[in-house]
Amino acid sequence: SQFHDRGLVPARGRVHDLGMRFFGIFSLLIGFCFHVGAQEPWPDLQPWDSNEPLTGTERLTFEGDLSLKLVEMNDAFLDRQIEKAVQRRPDYWKDENAVAANRERFRKVLGLDRDERAEKEVYISSSNRAKWRAFDDVHGYGVLLEPEGKAVADVIYIPDADREVGGEAKALAQAGCRVLVVDIVPRANHPKDPMSTREWLQRPAFVLGRTLPGYEIQKILAAADWIGEADRPLGILGKGEGGLLAFYAGALDERFDSVAVAGYFGPHDLLWKEPADRNLFGLINRFGDAEIARMILPRQLFVTHHGSSDYVYRGLDLLQTRPKLPGKPGVIEPFSFAQVAEEWAKIPSLYQKGGLCTDSEQEWFSGFGKSLGVEVELPVQSGFTLESNSRQVEEIEKHNQWTMHHAAADRKEYWKDLDTRSLAGFQKTVEPYREKFRTDVIGDFEEPRLPFRARTRPYQEGPKTKSYEVVLDVMEGVMAYGILTLPKDLINGEKRPVVVCQHGLEGTPQDVIGENKYKAYKAFATRLAEEGYITFAPQNGYKYFDLFRMQQFKAQSIGKTLFSIIVPQHQQITDWLATQPFVDPGKIAFYGLSYGGKSAMRIPPLVDRYCLSICSADFNDWVWKNAATDSESLRYSYANKGEYEIFEWNLGGTCNYAEMAALIAPRPFMVERGHFDGVAPDHRVALEFAKVRHLYQAKLGIGDRCEIEWFVGPHSINAEGTFRFLNKHLSAK
Repeated sequence: SQFHDRGLVPARGRVHDLGMRFFGIFSLLIGFCFHVGAQEPWPDLQPWDSNEPLTGTERLTFEGDLSLKLVEMNDAFLDRQIEKAVQRRPDYWKDENAVAANRERFRKVLGLDRDERAEKEVYISSSNRAKWRAFDDVHGYGVLLEPEGKAVADVIYIPDADREVGGEAKALAQAGCRVLVVDIVPRANHPKDPMSTREWLQRPAFVLGRTLPGYEIQKILAAADWIGEADRPLGILGKGEGGLLAFYAGALDERFDSVAVAGYFGPHDLLWKEPADRNLFGLINRFGDAEIARMILPRQLFVTHHGSSDYVYRGLDLLQTRPKLPGKPGVIEPFSFAQVAEEWAKIPSLYQKGGLCTDSEQEWFSGFGKSLGVEVELPVQSGFTLESNSRQVEEIEKHNQWTMHHAAADRKEYWKDLDTRSLAGFQKTVEPYREKFRTDVIGDFEEPRLPFRARTRPYQEGPKTKSYEVVLDVMEGVMAYGILTLPKDLINGEKRPVVVCQHGLEGTPQDVIGENKYKAYKAFATRLAEEGYITFAPQNGYKYFDLFRMQQFKAQSIGKTLFSIIVPQHQQITDWLATQPFVDPGKIAFYGLSYGGKSAMRIPPLVDRYCLSICSADFNDWVWKNAATDSESLRYSYANKGEYEIFEWNLGGTCNYAEMAALIAPRPFMVERGHFDGVAPDHRVALEFAKVRHLYQAKLGIGDRCEIEWFVGPHSINAEGTFRFLNKHLSAK
């Protein structure tokens, strides 16, 4: 079932499912016949009857679930990092040019630097339905309300995501304003899958360096290109989700003379709790709502807590078992006036001129009207509901797919300074890309690492091996945990290579050493130790479903990722291993399955002590796997699966798997691939690996360091070609 969760078994295509079931039943029958009267295939491991810790370490005494403790510590660490980011935020606003610089940064956070706005192209129907081109083949849609006589002001009105247009729009038109009501994507479930349509569109966009709010702001700014007249004021008003868009658009474009925000302005430092479509990479570092307001003021800005959405999807029970519905838990809780006023008070008084934060909805609305030169009262007449419009969803989805297919050109431009004419030139020019990968793609907290303070205790022993549980301090409040397995024939003073054996999704170190989940892992950590290697099986933080998945959103809100914690954990593990008298410090390798294979692409580029990397049951066209939404690709794509944390900011424009492999080079790199692994079809894996092979062999002349093993099997360790690869490059004995 965990492989269904990863999108590894097609959600559609029953013929394939039946074939796999037949294959599974056939395998079980063969296995039963083979093992009758024979030993089980997994290693015979028993509790080790010893209390002595590993020499040079303290005794490990913790009695609880160390895997859960590690993930909970990661969670608390991220909470503290969010608090630190908020405290550091004023540093970005000290310079006299801060507003202009931060406005440009805000554009990039929203992904507005990726798509050029189209030239003005507007269609108004006889029933005042409006359509205008925004960018590429994506249009804005809405309704134009014309006043009687000459308009005295222009207003863009953005309703909440439920499409309910308040009476304010008609009231403004009756008072003499020309009002364009802009339709936005609803939260209603997407017709293809039971998740919010807004999250459905945000997922691929995020991987491609764009966001759904960015798309919708592009539509709003394109509307401002044609609705605004030079001789009269231009205002923008939004409620709920429309309040977010009006607020952001007003901050980005100084053409808006007046901005009115209802039901959005307030404390958003806990962005990770909100729906997935509001996830903006690194937003919290520089921008709370008080800072965004500074990009509007001293132009007119009116905020009130009235008109907020009240939205809950799945709630926030982070330790619940896997829910039936896909998609990120998301909550929009209405702010009280006290919360809004507290955020407003963070704006320096110097900037508050022209602004109004009020508990009175009437004062908010009439103030906005006066700023445009009209007298309006809070309307008593009813509003209207915008008609359902599937075209805007289809257009954004189509644009995401067009962008995905052209992302290779973006990556080529990004990597243009890499010199592949010689190995020496490559090694010199790849370093800046590793640094950008560290800071911009993975994210680095730049927290000092602590002394190891290694704690160990005997765990298990087998006929040829003995193992220890190991805990290390990493950063303040962060630990590393894993199982160290030693061959019993290790001679005093001898130094052996180490293979770090990484579990997959929802896994533990115990999964890779013995009977538990043997079908997937083949106990490869113990089998390698029986071959003469030292092995270490770490706990990585992708366990406990919503608990770890929401950590990705905590991290992304401050420009980091789950691997911003995992990388320093592995740096600490490998540094500690290098100090052990039985370890050859120059021969520490990484070998991971599934999510561990995902780790094999992201950790070794940033951990210098890893001398080679093996990616098992994960390597493929990763950008396609995250962003594709056509009916055939959805069998494999994450776009409609339960792994809502999987999407990483702008990989489409920076690093697919071939580029990540380039960051591992010139160290040896291998892919282990089963033909029946549903992670991707063979041709997708082959095409992406061909790029890696071309770099190693044709460009750098080190083809002997790059291999792929194809085997007839499922999503699992095969433990044949990879073992030969390790023997070739490490030589266990």
